[in-house]
Amino acid sequence: MTDHNPLLETARTTGTVPGLPDGHFIDGRFVPSADGRTMESYDPGSAKPFATFARGSADDVAAAVESASRAFDTVWRDMAPAERGRILMRASAALSDRAGEFAVVESLDSGKPYSEALGDVKGAARAFEYYAGACDKLQGDTFPLGPDYLGYSINEPVGVTAHILPWNFPISTAARGIAPALAAGCAVVAKPAEQTPFTALMLAKLLSDAGLPSGVCNVVTGVGAEAGQALVSHPLVNHITFTGSVPTGQAVMRAAADNVTRLVLELGGKSPVVVMDDCDLDQAVDGIIGAIYENAGQICSAGSRLVVEAEIQDALIDRLCQRAEALKLGHGLTDPQIGPVNSAQQLEKIAGFIDRASNRDVSVATGGKITTDPETGLGWFFEPTIAVCRDGSDELVQQEIFGPVLAVQTADDAEHAIALANSTEYALVAGVYTSNFGLAHRMARRIDAGQVFINEYFAGGIEVPFGGNRKSGFGREKGMEGLLSYCRTKAVAGRIS
Repeated sequence: MTDHNPLLETARTTGTVPGLPDGHFIDGRFVPSADGRTMESYDPGSAKPFATFARGSADDVAAAVESASRAFDTVWRDMAPAERGRILMRASAALSDRAGEFAVVESLDSGKPYSEALGDVKGAARAFEYYAGACDKLQGDTFPLGPDYLGYSINEPVGVTAHILPWNFPISTAARGIAPALAAGCAVVAKPAEQTPFTALMLAKLLSDAGLPSGVCNVVTGVGAEAGQALVSHPLVNHITFTGSVPTGQAVMRAAADNVTRLVLELGGKSPVVVMDDCDLDQAVDGIIGAIYENAGQICSAGSRLVVEAEIQDALIDRLCQRAEALKLGHGLTDPQIGPVNSAQQLEKIAGFIDRASNRDVSVATGGKITTDPETGLGWFFEPTIAVCRDGSDELVQQEIFGPVLAVQTADDAEHAIALANSTEYALVAGVYTSNFGLAHRMARRIDAGQVFINEYFAGGIEVPFGGNRKSGFGREKGMEGLLSYCRTKAVAGRIS
């Protein structure tokens, strides 16, 4: 186990966590839904409910947005940037101190292994630390208009920002959007996925305890068709950050169009890991395994396609199959190497892809079946899977499966590898493994992706901008570019003589 955590043992023994929030966080406090409705949250490792939470409606969203708008106008927008930074720094320290607690809840709610959840929480604390330091460094520019004029720009906060959070990285995605929004001086209304509501609620309370004024950060829980739709279509919302599927993202865009609301969309991917025959094979195997099997493959930027030169394909697949078959499956709180998928619906979707592949020119090298926790016989699990696809138009190659399934494509040479890498509708991230540093950077230029990893998949951190092209969405999160997503530029020019 990663560390000594009494709450971890409690959760493993009882199947739940005491004291979980069961209301929305609006205007600095937890409140029930206006209509009193609740929902159950399921533990993916056992496929059983473990807690209830509030099911929000348009009335709850309206209350949260109005609270955020009021707090933005009266207190947060004009607070000194350095003071905003102090609040975010206190929040970062508090989140670090409570990392084990948040990780238990994240693991239980999402299903991911405890050590992965702990890493996510620490990454979230780092996001608040990073943007805390940026608050008083968000400066404008001056324009060279000549001696008779003064021209300058101001980066103003956009206002109320809506954050629609996914179920695969609840605390990570919350932090990477909420932290820069608050740093820029915006007020926040977040709507976590109905599958994973709790760490967003806990984060809002933690921010309040760190000194964030009431109403500056609000969280409304519930289903997308009710709370989510009401939030993205609310006229007082000035910006939307959405992470999720392409169809839902398209619906968010349509809703935003009515109010001409600005957007950052991260809509997933079908990211290639390009492996050249001169690579360090041990390094590549480690990277590929992590790229596709972390969080059971439920990552927008997962390396879900392997594009490998023909000369080393067989040897690489053999080694990958050995590693995949040795991975230990189990409940997230037992800290296995691979945990369950998040829901019965997601499990059915993954299995459907593999079942349909049996009728096509696809060879399943390993895995391919629904399974359960070896210790309990419970939960929503899918075997780590590798499938060799000879047709580049196959749905295993073209569509986002969002599960532990690696689709393999054969490349003749570097030019062919680049063509295969760019052959889907998605363009989120890509990985390149080669010992030829010049080739690596030439490929990085020509592969269409918002981010390219060289010889280490998932390299980087909060400092590196993240986002996609084409059907992977638009706009950037993380880094200073992510901070600017929550600003609007005001230009001022005047005659001085």
